[in-house]
Amino acid sequence: MSRTDAPIGVFDSGVGGLTVFREIARALPHHPLIYLGDSARVPYGTKSPQTVVRYSLEAANHLLGRGIGMLVVACNTATAAALPTLKERLSIPIVGVIEPGARAAVAHTRGRVGVIATEGTVKSRAYRPRSTRSMRTST
Repeated sequence: MSRTDAPIGVFDSGVGGLTVFREIARALPHHPLIYLGDSARVPYGTKSPQTVVRYSLEAANHLLGRGIGMLVVACNTATAAALPTLKERLSIPIVGVIEPGARAAVAHTRGRVGVIATEGTVKSRAYRPRSTRSMRTST
């Protein structure tokens, strides 16, 4: 199976990422998808960043064992804590949800966006804009 035919793996610390999974399935109705919800260790938001990185690597490696060719980290806390490590250690494309979600929110508002997040995501400062200009989308 080539990488383009390989399933897309989606993981979250629970079931919230099923909304991301559903949108991917709508956009790519004939592409194979695999969802991993780590409900045994939910919530990730109360765990240390090191623990979240470890859990994220374990989830990614499990999905790699299932033959995925791309990984979507559908957990904000895992995206904030583990995305750089996942990208560094894995040789497949990896997408987190924070930046795409923030860009979509900014594009559909007047620039003021409220964020409900776990303690781990807030402490990571992942939603703090790099600059006002970097969060704006072009029209």
